Amino acid sequence: MASVMVTGDLLDIRFTSWERLWIGRERLVLPVAAVRHAVRVDDPLRLARGARRGYTVTGFAKIGIWGLFGGPRQLVAARRGEPGLHLVLDRAAAGGEFDEVVLSSPAAPDFVEAIGRAMAARA
Repeated sequence: MASVMVTGDLLDIRFTSWERLWIGRERLVLPVAAVRHAVRVDDPLRLARGARRGYTVTGFAKIGIWGLFGGPRQLVAARRGEPGLHLVLDRAAAGGEFDEVVLSSPAAPDFVEAIGRAMAARA
């Protein structure tokens, strides 16, 4: 399960070794200013859509990059039975790679609150 930290004006997402294998990176660091919308979701698996490069076991886990040939480009690390964090990004401000990030985390409500506080602090 990916770990998320909000420090100042940065959002730091670190992936487990299993996730790194499918996502192709150890971490993703985003400026909080790149986050347009952050929300807790009950079933993050349902958000991943489109063509993919990654790992999927239907109804259990999705890890990788979704939306390769159209639609929003999504970085996904989601598992069944865990609440999730759905971030909608300003792609240009986020580095040009992703439109959305979908993660499973039991602490998703805390992350949404922390991101909201950081967004308010920069406003």
